[in-house]
Amino acid sequence: MISDQSMIWPMFAHVVLVFVLYVLLSRRRVAAVKGGRATVAQFRQNLSEPEDSLFVHNNLKNQFELPIFFHVACIAIYIVNADNIGTVLLAWLFVISRYVHSYIHISTNHIAHRRPAFIVGFGALLIMWIWLAIWMVLT
Repeated sequence: MISDQSMIWPMFAHVVLVFVLYVLLSRRRVAAVKGGRATVAQFRQNLSEPEDSLFVHNNLKNQFELPIFFHVACIAIYIVNADNIGTVLLAWLFVISRYVHSYIHISTNHIAHRRPAFIVGFGALLIMWIWLAIWMVLT
């Protein structure tokens, strides 16, 4: 039996990632300005940004693309009582894949490593949505 909050904790873990990325982005931008690699004005329209903060900025934008469907799926699964150990494990798999994807994105940004992390999360999320649809049809 899973606890009432089991489906919520992976969502919380993803939110923590987003807040960490915001802090990291701010630190990298401040360092870029202090280091003379950027000016404050560059960030007004954000047309030009140093690579180290650009990677974080792009990754942060990624956290509001596919993960939106993750949060909706988690809430929907929770509301219709379709949560079980499988959905909770899939949710954690998605979040872990986002952490791995983010780490790669903000460090080496090596696409050949980043893409598999994305695919794992995408697959986990797809299965969550398929499970939700099956649950709703059968109940």
